[in-house]
Amino acid sequence: MEHVSGIPSALFVHAHPDDESLWTGGTIAAHIARGGDADLITCTWAPGTVRHSELCDAARELGLPRPPIALGYADSFVPESAPDAPSIIDVPFDEEVGVLVDHIRRVRPDVIVTYDAFGIYGHRDHIHVNRLVCAAADAANLVHYRPETGDPWQVKSLYFATIPVSVVDEVSPHLPEASHLPLIGTPDEQVSVTLDLQAHIGAKIRAITSHRTEMARSASMKGFASLPRDQQRQFLAWESYLRRDLVPGGADLG
Repeated sequence: MEHVSGIPSALFVHAHPDDESLWTGGTIAAHIARGGDADLITCTWAPGTVRHSELCDAARELGLPRPPIALGYADSFVPESAPDAPSIIDVPFDEEVGVLVDHIRRVRPDVIVTYDAFGIYGHRDHIHVNRLVCAAADAANLVHYRPETGDPWQVKSLYFATIPVSVVDEVSPHLPEASHLPLIGTPDEQVSVTLDLQAHIGAKIRAITSHRTEMARSASMKGFASLPRDQQRQFLAWESYLRRDLVPGGADLG
């Protein structure tokens, strides 16, 4: 439902801890700061793991009013992320859609934010989550779809996090080869929304660095951290999206 402020409510759906901060952290912080309501679903890493604890720390830095919702699947590359659960890409698709529909009907967001169809840089878990969100957003409003999960809910707009080609061109030459990120980017003219989040860059950086395990382990995170100041600021201070309205007029994010 719309927040009392009249600002559309938002649900951010990500595959892994740190994605919420790296790709949409400024948007989350800005949305909360202007009086909006938001929730975060993280699909992998079970409660009780170190990275889930770090996720909760990051969520607090971004100002989220409630703890992240953990679906508890395993990262497809890291089985120990959820030792007693299957990989996110091995669970039957319809089963996962049903789980997500249940949360959508309970949270009742106006806007859902996730990755673009390429998963920003081709990560198979990101691509899978994009597909789940698209299917679940449609199914959530069907009266006959899993009525036991609650009343139907119409999401107004989907926003898909992406990187404009112009940013890729500026940043990529400064990333070490070890970062392993195949950044390709979306042509600038196809990008629907670019948000100026310079006022919230501090919260975003604090959230990113809350993911201490990944900062220490990940070549790509180390690569982003090693960018020259100007390129790092360009990467962190703006976030871009493709927008898909599910009802006429949709709902604005930012």
